Amino acid sequence: MLKIGYVRLRDARSADDTATLKAIGCHVVRAEEPASPVADESAVLSSILDFIGEGDQLVVTRLEHLAHSTRSVLDVIDRLDLRGASLFVVEPELSSEGASGRALRAALEAVAAVEPAWVARRRRGAPAAEEIKAMQDAGVGPVEIARRLGVSRMTVWRKLRALEAG
Repeated sequence: MLKIGYVRLRDARSADDTATLKAIGCHVVRAEEPASPVADESAVLSSILDFIGEGDQLVVTRLEHLAHSTRSVLDVIDRLDLRGASLFVVEPELSSEGASGRALRAALEAVAAVEPAWVARRRRGAPAAEEIKAMQDAGVGPVEIARRLGVSRMTVWRKLRALEAG
């Protein structure tokens, strides 16, 4: 089982989280500065979720490192489940495996059901055309770019066309 640590560097405590993840046995630790305080999913987290294999474990020190909405946390857990992987949270100690995993999912689904709709839809605004172009150059398709950035496909197409024309 490969343990992959993930941390968003937000403050001085986040730097300590990287050391904590290494100390508890993470084979790989990926850290990043979030592009925006309201971005739901980062490029690094997305690449981890695309890479992680069956039996592997994504480890975070706190649940808020995954996303800013309960629905987004559930989406991460769903993607891990599809890959045969699991989530482990250090503080408080939570896992998406077994009976405790079912309880965690039930609690998150209950919270997501009453969470205001604007929390789940919150995004950072219009992405820069250069950011979209960089993702396209990296081989990411327009539909996936739109999903990752939380914008419409039309926004992605408009930004790409503006770059081509400009």
